[in-house]
Amino acid sequence: MSQSLPPALAEIVEDFSQCERQEKISLLVDYANQLLPPPPEALADGDAPESVPECMTPVSLRVLQLNGRLRFYFDVPQDAPLIRGYAAIMQQGLWDVTPEEILRIPADFYHVMGLQELLTPQRLNGLTAILAHVKRVAVRLLEQ
Repeated sequence: MSQSLPPALAEIVEDFSQCERQEKISLLVDYANQLLPPPPEALADGDAPESVPECMTPVSLRVLQLNGRLRFYFDVPQDAPLIRGYAAIMQQGLWDVTPEEILRIPADFYHVMGLQELLTPQRLNGLTAILAHVKRVAVRLLEQ
């Protein structure tokens, strides 16, 4: 699977796969604290933040495209640290990748991380929804 993941995301997945359950929770919370805030409106290329309606936690994202490479900015409430952590993983793991690289990511890549062992099915649906939304953005940008 690691061949289908961008290098930064593959490294994060590897780190999680080597952790015990409690360590994974702590690592997710650590990532939650690293989530970069959305860029100022002036840098946002005029695109409004897009919500991820399939996710029970209010999640929105904004994408910046720079020389064919993407940067995702997520807005996730502070009181949802596990989803914030996943959003930060996506942000860091997909920073400056191409839309084509995003489309190669398997929908269930988080299984290698072992997240299904510590998150409820509802939260797992949220993870899947976030990746699906990122992929829809990638397809839209490729079609432009």
